[in-house]
Amino acid sequence: MNSAALTTMLLTQGIVICFTAFFFYKVLTTPPRQEPDSYEDNDDELVRKND
Repeated sequence: MNSAALTTMLLTQGIVICFTAFFFYKVLTTPPRQEPDSYEDNDDELVRKND
């Protein structure tokens, strides 16, 4: 393997490892989203008819 191919391979693997580590860190440190407390706050829920 010549030096240009080795450099390209190591650079590509380094970039992929950095992206993976960054997004893994973001997943572990992002606080959970707050869920709405009442049914009225759920705008995306289907409206149910009273029987």
